[in-house]
Amino acid sequence: MERNARIFVAGHRGMVGSAIVRTLLTQGVDGKCIITRAHAELDLTDQCAVNEFFAKETPDQVYLAAAKVGGIHANNTYPAEFIYQNLMMQANVIHAAHVHGVQKLLFLGSSCIYPKLAAQPMSEDALLSGKLEPTNEPYAVAKIAGIKLCESYNRQYGRDYRSVMPTNLYGPGDNYHPENSHVIPALLRRFHEAKVAHAPEVAIWGSGTPRREFLYVDDMAAASVFVMQLAPHEYAAQVQPQLSHINVGYGSDVTIAELAATVARVVNYQGRITFDASKPDGAPRKLMDSGRLIAMGWRARVDLEQGLQQAYEDMLASQRA
Repeated sequence: MERNARIFVAGHRGMVGSAIVRTLLTQGVDGKCIITRAHAELDLTDQCAVNEFFAKETPDQVYLAAAKVGGIHANNTYPAEFIYQNLMMQANVIHAAHVHGVQKLLFLGSSCIYPKLAAQPMSEDALLSGKLEPTNEPYAVAKIAGIKLCESYNRQYGRDYRSVMPTNLYGPGDNYHPENSHVIPALLRRFHEAKVAHAPEVAIWGSGTPRREFLYVDDMAAASVFVMQLAPHEYAAQVQPQLSHINVGYGSDVTIAELAATVARVVNYQGRITFDASKPDGAPRKLMDSGRLIAMGWRARVDLEQGLQQAYEDMLASQRA
């Protein structure tokens, strides 16, 4: 760790960005060296504003965790916003970083970059090997573009811009909105409300048989800092110039039924859990192959039940705020 490096964390108020800030502070980075800007202070889709920011602040490293994110409903309803805003933020930050001499940058992507029918577990070389999931295709295309932007600046200008692709994330700072949240915050909210209302049952969409992988957000942040700190030869040993992204997963998955039962236990909901098999299941399985990262020496530490407990406490705190 370069203790005195000036580090710009783009998206520091988001779930992943805030976890990266926590991790950097825990690892001894001086808080005065961490540069942050709220959206009201810096619109990353504004190229002139981003260039002025880099010229003034002169960061040494960048963690690009800023993104417009949302669940299936949000992606399906606002596809233009998802592709435009993410493309603009990525292009502006990565190009400004290069123009202003930033040698080290880490771009955070998403597991949705992989084809809908990718072989399981999904390895990095599945990228661009098939059709994407239609509901979040615009978001996925933007994230793929971010990877290729990093690779292109590395190839043409010798930059050290790296990319990490997380599996499904959850934890402190998550979005618990009833319509726009992902599966874990949605289930935490539903089971909590059912407990408070003394509802006799909670009905889950689908059969409960699909398998999904979940990673606690502070583990993702730790992996991001780990990858950023790797010596160039260590990173290069595991990647290729045009296949340079690194999967970040927990390493195993659970069924939706197992997830629901664990959430109910964490929330202390005592009612029945039922499944509506008439509703769509989605892909039968989505598991990342994190072999590259494991070979580099990193593994997740927070198990699902422990992480869910911390996420539930965060949700309750956010409701009290």
